Amino acid sequence: MTDPTRPPHRLALPEFVAMLAFLFAVIAFSIDAMLPALPQIAAELTPDDVNRAQLILTAFVAGMGLGTLFAGPLSDAIGRKPAMAVGFAVYLAATLAALFAQSLELLLLARFVQGIGAAGPRIVGMALVRDLYQGRDMARITSFVMMVFILIPALAPSIGQGFIALGGWRAVFGAFLAFGLAGLAWMWLRQAETLAPAHRRPLRLSTLAAGVREVLSDREVVLCTVVLSLGFGQMFALLSSAQQLFAEAYGRGDSFPLWFAAMALLSGAGTVLNARLVMRLGMHRLARWAYAMQIVVSTLFLAALLTGALPGSLRFAAFFLWAVSVFTMAGLTFGNLNAIAMQRMGHLAGTTASVTSALSTLAAVLIAAPVGLAYGGTAIPVTVATLACSILAWAIMGRMATGAG
Repeated sequence: MTDPTRPPHRLALPEFVAMLAFLFAVIAFSIDAMLPALPQIAAELTPDDVNRAQLILTAFVAGMGLGTLFAGPLSDAIGRKPAMAVGFAVYLAATLAALFAQSLELLLLARFVQGIGAAGPRIVGMALVRDLYQGRDMARITSFVMMVFILIPALAPSIGQGFIALGGWRAVFGAFLAFGLAGLAWMWLRQAETLAPAHRRPLRLSTLAAGVREVLSDREVVLCTVVLSLGFGQMFALLSSAQQLFAEAYGRGDSFPLWFAAMALLSGAGTVLNARLVMRLGMHRLARWAYAMQIVVSTLFLAALLTGALPGSLRFAAFFLWAVSVFTMAGLTFGNLNAIAMQRMGHLAGTTASVTSALSTLAAVLIAAPVGLAYGGTAIPVTVATLACSILAWAIMGRMATGAG
């Protein structure tokens, strides 16, 4: 259902969804294309502590979490298109800095700032959807967009590896520049502004504080934010350890991009299934079922790891199926939870997207970073973290109003 109080965009729905998907793909690519580069970066910039190379992922995510605090309120004040353009400008400048970084510390700083810029397309994209759609219609659109966000890992490591073969790990940042410029041009040239001047909120500290207080006073928004934190935390923890797990724990280093692609493609069924079922079953029910599924799967996999019950020939298959289940869970939860959180906050769409995304992303980093650094040659740390996060998420969703979606 379109919202009649909002101005229509001039794009046909397929192009609108495709544009948003591409913007989200730029963000996902900025994370996952780095995975095959980590061994080279570790050898060149931190040979004495190769685990530190994982911080290249979490630094970007942390920056994105900080950036989301500002992207939404900025878009509420100056409009969606200018705010997104500012985000892209920061992203592109930081990408150039990363391209020429000569130490791990400078690279991490550039990645952190790059993440701040990436918050623009991520947050303003969600506000664009809320400007135009509500409820389960919004959940359906965000499901398609999140499908790309989740499926892009299917191609990102392979594409990243191709650029590395051509020009080393720094060539990956050249790809980030190209995709970032393409996303900025598409948005600026094709998308009409969706936030009318009459609906904008001045960017003043008192106005911002009032908006944040209103968002955080809504019980459903707070609960959705906590659940999103747990969901992102377990997914980022797996991403941080993925390259080492495939290469060292299971001896699939050379074929890692292909296995990662297969994992992402299989898990994409979650977002397709969500888009088909959400209109009939509702957002809350589907998301809670997904966490229940993850509890069962992670319990079985952890038991197999701790007891050594599986023969050697089946251990990688069990790990691979478990990893697919983690990404499938993301496809069945993230779009729904974002839509539930935004349901009653159309008048504060940008601020709501900023608050929920900032808090959930920063909390996810606090979960993922220590889990990644705890890697010791097995999947036990990341499996324990996933099981704990899923149990908490399932329990918290039980306290939410089932009529929320």
